[in-house]
Amino acid sequence: MKIAVVILNWNGKELLERFLPSVMKFSSEADIYVIDNASSDNSVTFLKSSFSEVTVIQNNKNGGYAQGYNNGLKLIDAEVFCLLNSDIEVSKNWLEPVVSVFEKETDTAVLQPKILDYNRKDYFEYAGAAGGFIDKLGYPYCRGRIFNTLEKDSGQYNDVAPIFWASGACFFIKKEVFDTLGGFDESFFAHMEEIDLCWRAKNKGYNVVYNGKSQVYHIGGATLNNSHPKKTFLNFRNSLFCLVKNAKGPIFSIIFKRFVLDGVAGIVFLAQLKLLHFWAIIKAHFSFYAHLPDLLKKRKSTKDKIKYYQKTSVVWSYFVNKKRYFKSL
Repeated sequence: MKIAVVILNWNGKELLERFLPSVMKFSSEADIYVIDNASSDNSVTFLKSSFSEVTVIQNNKNGGYAQGYNNGLKLIDAEVFCLLNSDIEVSKNWLEPVVSVFEKETDTAVLQPKILDYNRKDYFEYAGAAGGFIDKLGYPYCRGRIFNTLEKDSGQYNDVAPIFWASGACFFIKKEVFDTLGGFDESFFAHMEEIDLCWRAKNKGYNVVYNGKSQVYHIGGATLNNSHPKKTFLNFRNSLFCLVKNAKGPIFSIIFKRFVLDGVAGIVFLAQLKLLHFWAIIKAHFSFYAHLPDLLKKRKSTKDKIKYYQKTSVVWSYFVNKKRYFKSL
């Protein structure tokens, strides 16, 4: 099976210098690519001089995660893409379990390994942990991570299991499926576009799988920190994008409930004097309104929609019932 490990870079020379050696060392069976999103540092010069065996693809602008990968992947020939964040350290034999699943389970289109915290290697990392799920109002969460509660890795997720979405931090997808689905939705720019892609894949009958026999270590927030208001904007807006495009059922009733909860989140930010985050939610909603006509067109173009993977409210379970761990939901 021909695998391409593809790293998207934007002004990330230091991260490439730090983490690319582990990718090179433990990925001998794969071709390694770096797609550069018009970096203004000397990332490209560094790559060409220090890692001549890495193929560099240069985009002419920074179109974010979605457009950056869409443009670059058109130039890569492989059966399976591994979209890998530049702030990830891979481990020995990390690719073998992944290849095994793709070869044995032909309906599997997307796969995610175990994602652990680079700085606390016995804990799961926020961005993906042991595989993603989504609740009835479109809130994403993971095995091993619900909101900001991270579980310690004690082998409880060393399995191979179906999930709803795979993390974009380390995202394996068959090229054929990526092309069939039209790649990432570029209106997302960054954040949650992988959830949208997985949702569309599941609506088409493909399987999304987690494999705990493969593991990587992620710093998280190296490109855009969780505390940055822009990330708040993207997460609130793009979650609404996902719902309108893909959710089954009375969509405007679902959106109204989300608006109420988003309002509660805004009040919390105000109480904490996080005014930029409060304003980010307001901007997210106005951006959502501006994109709504196009989102509704995309919704109509998807004939078959599946129900939510989880029918409970993770917000209620976590904040009201104080259920902090996946197994207690």
